[in-house]
Amino acid sequence: MAIYHLCIKIISRGKGKSAVAASAYRSGEKIKNEYDGIVHDFTRKGGIAHTEILLPQNAPQEFSDRGTLWNSVEKIEKSKNSQLAREIEVALPKELDREKQINLVREYVKENFVKVGMCADIAIHDKNDGNPHCHILLTMRPLNEDTTWGAKSKKEYILDENGEKVKLKNGNYKTRKVNTTDWNEQDKAEEWRKAWADITNKYLEENSIQEKVDHRSYLRQGIEQIPTIHLGVSATQMEKKGISTDRGNINREIIHQNKILKEISRRIKALLNWIRGIGKEENTENENIKFTLPLKENLQSIFENLIRKNADKNNADLEKYIESYQLLKDKNITSLSQLKESIVTLRDKNYKTTRALKDTEKKVDDKTKLIDQSEKYLKHKDTYKAYTKTKKSKQGNFYNEHTAEIILFESAKKYLKDHLGESKTLAISKWKSELATLKKEKKNLYSQILEIREEVEQAEKVKTCIEQLQEHSKELTQIKGKDFQL
Repeated sequence: MAIYHLCIKIISRGKGKSAVAASAYRSGEKIKNEYDGIVHDFTRKGGIAHTEILLPQNAPQEFSDRGTLWNSVEKIEKSKNSQLAREIEVALPKELDREKQINLVREYVKENFVKVGMCADIAIHDKNDGNPHCHILLTMRPLNEDTTWGAKSKKEYILDENGEKVKLKNGNYKTRKVNTTDWNEQDKAEEWRKAWADITNKYLEENSIQEKVDHRSYLRQGIEQIPTIHLGVSATQMEKKGISTDRGNINREIIHQNKILKEISRRIKALLNWIRGIGKEENTENENIKFTLPLKENLQSIFENLIRKNADKNNADLEKYIESYQLLKDKNITSLSQLKESIVTLRDKNYKTTRALKDTEKKVDDKTKLIDQSEKYLKHKDTYKAYTKTKKSKQGNFYNEHTAEIILFESAKKYLKDHLGESKTLAISKWKSELATLKKEKKNLYSQILEIREEVEQAEKVKTCIEQLQEHSKELTQIKGKDFQL
């Protein structure tokens, strides 16, 4: 099944990152960073299916070599906190073969990035674990027509109402910073996300694949269902081998729950459509005559009569009449209008419970991630500490030997920084206790969903009985010259 995944990150020197290291790791090459002298050797890295560099017309041809390209970026960026590159990671449709995956990425990158002046470094990864994806490294500084690097921003004088420059007390003129490109504008991310969905769907359709992807969240799509969680490389590989994982089990549970939620919504919609259309059925002999239940007749009384008349038959219909009568009595429903209100209430209850289940599932996922990242942080903390204390001349070799641990630590550190806020305490025991409470809440909400499904089934039995009355019972009343309205 085609999935949508697009993640945008900034590779910043201020966060200890290097554009050369990023490119070497993603392409599986050995590249020396001339900025700090570190050699990044990832030639033993596996799973690299394709690499390619795409350049705009005004880029030097030597940029076709990724070492030259990214060392040029490192050289032009002087600041200690410079933004060196933008990375876009996308999931590739497994339904497409390798050649089509490459063409898909190539067309997307050319149209959205190279066309406007960015250099793009592409690396497709596929370990045959069911998770083919592509890393796209993009330059963030425009190129001049003479192939030299341009400025990211420029100063612009602020003018007063007379069109004159505004002078400050220190003698300088008031200015503001103006970006030379719109690549960092907030709406660009949404534009790139939508473009990936559009071009992916185009390729799927051209290859007679019915699946579609959507860049919008379920909420924005108007879909009331629980998003599955990201498995990660390790869990994906284990699941591929037939080994069940905790995250895989969570997704299977979510898929099962979503199936039930979808089924309930469909059945409630069908009930509402039915009851709204009861009074719109026309008599084939006289279009001014409509068949319906008597407006003044009590629904409970009708079913009581049916039960008495069928008491000696002891058939399936009798059982349905009794169950329907009991439902109407328990809910104190005596008219079709009240029956409709009951179904609307059931619909609203289903919506609220579904939303609560979604929210709780998200809290469970967030808390699980927090615990996982905290445990990874603690597990690899000593390795990272040793890395920072290693002499600069030997850091490259240490990094190459402990790449996975260092990356996992840095990723965990960033996640915790983004999600812990001011608090720096890793309260893992507390979080595990809160997670257990959330799981109980989720179980309770799911039980409520199952109860709603039972109520829907009961309402459907009432519907079946009323339809039988409309078709066969002599208690149907011909209402002449009067339209039935709920």
